[in-house]
Amino acid sequence: MTVRIVIADDQDVVRAGFGALLDTQPDLSVVGSAADGAAAVGVCRETRPDVVLMDVRMPVLDGIEATRRIIAGAGAGAGTGAGPGRGPRIVMLTTFDLDEYVYDALAAGASGFLLKDMTAERLFEAVRVVAAGEALLAPTVTRRLIGEFVRLRPHTAEPSPLALLTPRETEVLRLIAEGLSNAEIAARLTVSAETVKTHVSRVLAKLGARDRAQAVMLAYEFGLVVPRSGGPWKGPW
Repeated sequence: MTVRIVIADDQDVVRAGFGALLDTQPDLSVVGSAADGAAAVGVCRETRPDVVLMDVRMPVLDGIEATRRIIAGAGAGAGTGAGPGRGPRIVMLTTFDLDEYVYDALAAGASGFLLKDMTAERLFEAVRVVAAGEALLAPTVTRRLIGEFVRLRPHTAEPSPLALLTPRETEVLRLIAEGLSNAEIAARLTVSAETVKTHVSRVLAKLGARDRAQAVMLAYEFGLVVPRSGGPWKGPW
């Protein structure tokens, strides 16, 4: 299947450059673009994309509010392109790997982040991965950002939704937060990939999370995973 993509960025050169790169791939197709967040909402409603590459900072309406509106529209049955009630996967584009708005973007429903200076190969891989819903994007950025902003965020007094998970589901969530794919989790737990897929679906449903990025954010926010200190992340991410 061809992945349908919308690019939202207020810089003409970014939209044109990303569009030209993505259209070189036979399984990727840019179906629309927008120079501000308000236009992005309208384009998504009209074109029903699978993935949106959304700049964090844009005029008229910023990328965070645009993300919120696109996802709200998907929940109401409008503007969906990647499954009933789910809407497109939204990936935030940022120039800085510690942008002050990243946590709010994840909370608004973004599936991950990409730095604008990424390689073409990273861009192609990222779009395909997020379209499949398999894993977070730019994990060296996304997981560190989640951890950092959860660490700085005031502790919530809300009851933890993690209490709804079974011990096995909790273990699966912890492995998702480590950056493992379904196949890697299956190998780690010595179960089938289909069993892991079922566990992941149940985790997302119980947490009310639309994708793995949201689930990982909750894992950090409610203390299942503790942000590391002392520099960049180590390991598979």
